[in-house]
Amino acid sequence: MKKYILLLLLPFIFSCESENFNNHNPYIPNYGFSVDINTDLPTYNNLKFAGNGVYIGSYGARGIFVFNTGSGYTAFDAACPNQAISSCSTMSKNGINAVCSCDSASYSLYTGQSQGKQYPMKPYRVEANGNLIRVYN
Repeated sequence: MKKYILLLLLPFIFSCESENFNNHNPYIPNYGFSVDINTDLPTYNNLKFAGNGVYIGSYGARGIFVFNTGSGYTAFDAACPNQAISSCSTMSKNGINAVCSCDSASYSLYTGQSQGKQYPMKPYRVEANGNLIRVYN
């Protein structure tokens, strides 16, 4: 009987989402931070609408992008994920993409992916509660 109970509990033990979060990238160092974003403030008001994002330059390796996907929020480091940190490695926002000025690679702010690139954008954790968005690492 004890074996059956253990077998029933195994999926719950190994399904913790926070344990599966991976933001390792050999080019981008890990910085611990937490920022609360109030979407009622004019600077962040456009985050209330799907397909809009903001750049916040004070966190992560080169700042962070926070983006409203329509079904939630994503947050990524603004450092080019396939380049060593340098003078050209801060990406710029271009609509729903982030573009690396070192190699002109374009990354989706929905997924962080770029066609043919080894590393995606470095993701950060996001929690949304009403008009507050918390981004942290």
